Amino acid sequence: MEDVGKEMSKIIQKKQLNERFNQLVEAVMQDEDVQQFIEEHRERLTEEDIRKSYAKLYEFVQEKRKFQLKDPTMIAPGYEPKLALNFHYIDVTYIPTEALVAKQKEDEIRKRVKAMTMPKDIREASFDKFDLSSRGRLEALTEATSLVDSYVSNPKNFHKGLYLQGTFGVGKSFLLGAIANELAKDGFITTIVHFPTFTVEMKQAIAKDLVGEKLDAVKKSPVLMIDDLGAESMTSWIRDDVLSVILQYRMQEQLVTFFSSNLDMKALESHLTVTQRGEQEPLKAKRIMERVRYLSKEITMSGNDRRNG
Repeated sequence: MEDVGKEMSKIIQKKQLNERFNQLVEAVMQDEDVQQFIEEHRERLTEEDIRKSYAKLYEFVQEKRKFQLKDPTMIAPGYEPKLALNFHYIDVTYIPTEALVAKQKEDEIRKRVKAMTMPKDIREASFDKFDLSSRGRLEALTEATSLVDSYVSNPKNFHKGLYLQGTFGVGKSFLLGAIANELAKDGFITTIVHFPTFTVEMKQAIAKDLVGEKLDAVKKSPVLMIDDLGAESMTSWIRDDVLSVILQYRMQEQLVTFFSSNLDMKALESHLTVTQRGEQEPLKAKRIMERVRYLSKEITMSGNDRRNG
């Protein structure tokens, strides 16, 4: 009797499974997209082909429902399921949505801007968001857009970058970010370095034996932006073995370089002359300034402090 009971249980269970399967098949076959697809390909599909495709049809209906509900558990989030004919077999393909394509493009553009220790508003800067409330900013934007157009047209030629000089909050760093993002749209990679922070990192890199690696990453960037130059505590090592090396390499390789500073070029030379120890080394400062002037054109930005205005 025990064996008969087990056998009866198996039969009942199998019957229930068959009934459930038939219910699922019926629900799948009532789906409008499934019916339309089968009708469009009726000449190439036999009933046997359709039966063999039940699993894929079920997958399609389930994933379509999840897609419509924006359910994150779907197989491929951001991709819309579509039916496709694969010989005599119905398959499911996943097509990226316009929103996903746009996001992927935006992410790719962002990857081209290596903003080291830069705030979010600089990383997301654009020419459209640039404040034109003063004539000084308008001139800077005009120079920036002209340079971007020139560089994009002939990237292999040498182009003088910009040395953006002005008081706190006039938008120097923001404009650098906007230039970088504009270049990124055309496929160019830019590295933005906040120089005071970078000098601290370079000093820390000595103990980890990473000085050469970090220096190469900056000096060899196709487009380099040195932000807030002159705000650091200058040491002879930073000046001679970091800044000078970066600028010398970029001058030799004719790589476009931008700067921003609260100091004009004359004041920057004075800053570079005196080290943290109070040593006066005007000749070394003059040599660095020759490279800065070779690499960039000085632009004075004026206007109200955007940070506190």
